[in-house]
Amino acid sequence: MSSVFCNQCGHANAPDSGFCAACGAALELRTDQTITLGRIDPLQDARGGEHDVQVPVGELEPGQATLIVRNGPTPGMTLSVRRGLTRLGRHPDSEIMLDDITVSRRHAEIDWQAPDFVVRDAGSLNGTYVNAERVEQRTLRPGDELQVGKFRMLFYMRADA
Repeated sequence: MSSVFCNQCGHANAPDSGFCAACGAALELRTDQTITLGRIDPLQDARGGEHDVQVPVGELEPGQATLIVRNGPTPGMTLSVRRGLTRLGRHPDSEIMLDDITVSRRHAEIDWQAPDFVVRDAGSLNGTYVNAERVEQRTLRPGDELQVGKFRMLFYMRADA
């Protein structure tokens, strides 16, 4: 066996490693099982061509935005943010349900205050971050990175909204 791949992040580790050098996760060294690797982050690891994630901003309606999951259990997933209030959290009633223990039930909300989208922390335990800065409330701009729990998402909207 030449390398042991981490089931959490996909990092190639030395064959005698017990823990991943990249993320610290325990490595499964048994050879009698099938291991499924998580998807690679398409926005960080894109090399061009077929790996590029395209955001059709021109196809968004005025007052509509989108979040592209950059890191988390579903990298590359596109989440729609529409006019009005969009709640993010683990609660099943959330418009954007992020099912992970690092996300509070009622974590954050994005409110459309024409022509802007404003993100507000909803009293979460782990906080809400925009561009790696913890915020209580912040106007989102195209290309901003919104972090809720371990989900890191890129925000896009139509400029003429």
